[in-house]
Amino acid sequence: MTLFHLALVAIIQGITEFLPVSSSGHLILLPSLTGMQDQGLVIDVAVHVGTLFAVVLFFWRDVAEGLAGLGRLARGRVDTRGARLALGLIVATVPVILLGLVLKVTGAMEMLRSVAVIGWTMIIFGLVLYWTDQKGMSAKTAENWGLRDALVMGLWQAVALVPGTSRSGATITGARALGYNRHDAARLSMLMSIPTIVASAVLLGGEVLATANAQAARDGAIAAALSFVAALGALWLMMRLLRSVSFTPYVIYRIILGVVLLAYAYS
Repeated sequence: MTLFHLALVAIIQGITEFLPVSSSGHLILLPSLTGMQDQGLVIDVAVHVGTLFAVVLFFWRDVAEGLAGLGRLARGRVDTRGARLALGLIVATVPVILLGLVLKVTGAMEMLRSVAVIGWTMIIFGLVLYWTDQKGMSAKTAENWGLRDALVMGLWQAVALVPGTSRSGATITGARALGYNRHDAARLSMLMSIPTIVASAVLLGGEVLATANAQAARDGAIAAALSFVAALGALWLMMRLLRSVSFTPYVIYRIILGVVLLAYAYS
């Protein structure tokens, strides 16, 4: 892959992974609409690893607390906020792992990787995000996150395996529907991405190692570094804007892109 292609994939992934606009949808569209070569599994995993490091760094206090709580959870104790956070993240990750395995084994995921599907999911789930964001209460904070809410948000995350839905968009939608304020809805969504990305990397690790070589490793390192920088910038901007701006700008973008994609798909 050329450096330009690597940079394009990495920047698109980094910017869109945590914004509610679907990173997977954009990465599928890149070769579909431009004629560029598909970036392949190695680069896919590399850019996700880059975004993983970005979210861990950005929310390092929550991550440290959750890791400390994981140790207490392993001893059967759920008596600290960190332990409750760790348990909630585990519960929220189970649905996406189970559905992801089903889609991978059956090959159904490949059937969903179309411009038309992405166009429809961009519009439909954009409107759902708008409705829940406007109608949802803002009474809950991240400290109120319990197992029931973790499971509900986990089911929303599993739905986001359909390309164009957006993992962050779906989980934020679920959080707003449950009554979480915008900032903490996004915060919980970002924390949920950590075990999900790790699980995905582990699931695909064998295939990556089987196809990797020195050139792929070099390209992957470049892509991971660029996606890390792009994701960190996107996270900082979104979390800052959420103190004064709703999710409506992202909804408008989703609807415009969805309409364009459907016009392209059915023309």
